[in-house]
Parts: sequence; C-alpha cells; structure tokens
Amino acid sequence: MSKKIETTGAVIHALDEGRGETALVFLHYWGGSARTWRHVVARLKDRARCVSLDLRGWGGSVALDGRYDLDAMAGDVSEVIAKMGLARCILVGHSMGGKVAQIVAAKGGGALAGLVLIAPSPPTGMPVPAEVREAMLASYQSAGGVNEALKILCHRDLPQEDRLQVVEDTLRGAAGAKREWTTAGMLARLDGISDIRIPTLIAVGDCDRVERADGLREIYGEILPAAEFRILPGVGHLSPLEAPAAVAEACSDLLSAVAAG
Repeated sequence: MSKKIETTGAVIHALDEGRGETALVFLHYWGGSARTWRHVVARLKDRARCVSLDLRGWGGSVALDGRYDLDAMAGDVSEVIAKMGLARCILVGHSMGGKVAQIVAAKGGGALAGLVLIAPSPPTGMPVPAEVREAMLASYQSAGGVNEALKILCHRDLPQEDRLQVVEDTLRGAAGAKREWTTAGMLARLDGISDIRIPTLIAVGDCDRVERADGLREIYGEILPAAEFRILPGVGHLSPLEAPAAVAEACSDLLSAVAAG
C-alpha cells in the first residue's frame, strides 16, 4: 500500500506491506527509492511488516523546505515511525540510507529494536576527492551516465527490469538531493554512533567497490564492536538488487534475534 506522510518540511512517500509485531523500515541508497527493496520485501512480507521509504528528494518524496541534508532525512524517518504508529521496528539502511539509519539509531527511541546496515556509508565520512565527487554527480544526470555508474556499483549483472528501475529512480531524484550527498552528506562525520546499544548486523559484499569490506570491518570493529559483521560473497554495492536473498536473510536473522530478546 502506498502512503504519504507529512513531516517537518517534507512529504514522505512510503510503501507499506506485510504484517507482524516488528516492522522493518527500509532506507535506500543515493539514487534509489523505496522500490530498491522490492525483491527483499517480497521475501520478508509474510513474516514482518515492511515499510520502505522514499527519502526526501527521491522517488515520490518532496522536500517542501528545500533541505536534503542527513539530519533532515533522519528527522523524517523518526516522524514517519511515530506517525505510522510503529511500536517496534528494525531500521534497514543501505549506503546513504545506512548513514541516515545510524543517525536515527544514535538518537535512540523506544520503538527502535534493531539495526541492519547494508554496505553503509561509514560515520567517519568518505574522503573522496572533489573531482571524483563531481564526476559522480555528473553521472547521475543522464541514462548513459547512470549505466556507466552501474559498472562500478554492481559486480553482478542486473536484469533489464532492475537496470531500467535504477536509471529511472536516479534521474527522477531532485537536483538538490543529488548535489547534497556529493558536497556534504558523504563527507559528514557522525557523532554518537558508538553509543548505539540495539542489536546490529552489518553486511557488505566482498566485491563492493564503493564501501570496501575490509575498511568497514575495521571502522565498525572499533565503533560498534558488538555488531555482527557479515560478508556477502560475490556481491557488489547494490546488494538489495544483486543479492536480495542474502539481504533478506540478514534482515530475517536480526528479526529472529530481536524476537528472542
């Protein structure tokens, strides 16, 4: 079911499927949308309520106040959880969405029961040179550019339907949302992440060329030493599309851990 939720400065579009005591709340990558998770949700909706969000500036979500920064996105997520009445939920964030999820989790809240980070952008920031960031932004302006970016983002070839979805979602993104990530979001350092105390699982492909597995293992080994760290063999950065079964398994495993107390 498609829903629109008004938050402070934005209207957020969500896809709400399945049912269960614990909801899985999905946050997509830079260039994605709620649809990024459709193959994952298809494997989980018989077990849990699955709420996939379009972050502001992406998909059907609109930033009425023109803000596309991480804090604004995190505020939207918290407001959506409250307004949808999700009494207990697990945040599932991929890449940029993983960075947003970490901000929400660090602030806490009684509804948050767990955290799944899929190839997350780390809280230490990404030291990417300006010329590379400019090239990233340029690639998101045309279908040809997005298809070239997919050669880096993916290790496995995506089905044509998924490739078309990626191109459509990317090109639909608001100009400000695209620019904000490359000029500020990916560089931002986050405070308080080591204070996260809810069960956490981090999964990354061993062929990811954006968030390297060794680098993430080192970073989170220091910041969140209690988190489970899982390698997805033969998978690149777009794991929700490349390996939805493995991502769904990670979500299901944390769901079981949370249910067990």
